[in-house]
Amino acid sequence: MQRFDSLDAMNVFAEYASYYNLLYQNKDYDGEVEFVSQLLQKYAPGTQALLELGCGTGRHAQSFAQRGYTVAGIDISSDMLLLAQQRIAQLPTSVASKLSFSFGDLRNIRLNRQFDAVISLFHVYSYQTTNADLLSAFETAKTHLKPGGVLLFDFWYGPAVLNEKPSVRIKRLESEEITVVRIAEPELKANDNMVEVRYTVFITDKATGAVKQIWETHRMRYLFLPEIELFLSQVGLQLVKSGEWMTSKPANASSWGVYVVARLADVDGKLDRSVLY
Repeated sequence: MQRFDSLDAMNVFAEYASYYNLLYQNKDYDGEVEFVSQLLQKYAPGTQALLELGCGTGRHAQSFAQRGYTVAGIDISSDMLLLAQQRIAQLPTSVASKLSFSFGDLRNIRLNRQFDAVISLFHVYSYQTTNADLLSAFETAKTHLKPGGVLLFDFWYGPAVLNEKPSVRIKRLESEEITVVRIAEPELKANDNMVEVRYTVFITDKATGAVKQIWETHRMRYLFLPEIELFLSQVGLQLVKSGEWMTSKPANASSWGVYVVARLADVDGKLDRSVLY
């Protein structure tokens, strides 16, 4: 039996990687990539080169590459990256050649390259639970953007989290090799704008009957648009569009997932807003 805490992110995601693809086997990665692609085409026309912060096992990146984008993926979990590299090995050369994955922390990595867009999907920015971490993550995005490029990310939306408070959930999964039971017990920490989710995971090897029990703690910060605007402005970015994830409706008190598109501010701190909507 093993216990991990999200303060040690590499350890948490090492265990997470062992059942991550199974856990999200029904996630609509292609639909999400199509949604993001439409936003990129609108707010950063001509985008081809992407930097993905928090690429995980590379499923989003693969779908982007299949649409013609080149993607440099960064992740803090070497175990996730191993699965991403294995993914590349199974792809046609025409797609695999558009993908690269590297180990790094989105708070401080510097690639000495710039990209048409920086993306960070599946609430990666909500894992940045302190103001300093958020600012550092936004600074990383800004540093890697070409002029006219955009940052696009999604996050847990504060009004929805407070309106529809998180509850205990149980998820059961099965593959040919293993069965997984995951119990999620969230605790709302309102003074910290954070939800601490304690996971108990039982992984059973079908062949041997052996059971591995894992404890994980994931701390997720829920965010509000005014504070995001403030943090972005402090690193020289401006929020140009936000909306409900996968619908583009205005964010509301039922929108747990919300996205933001941000762009480099001009020298005078202004944007040509005529191109934004």
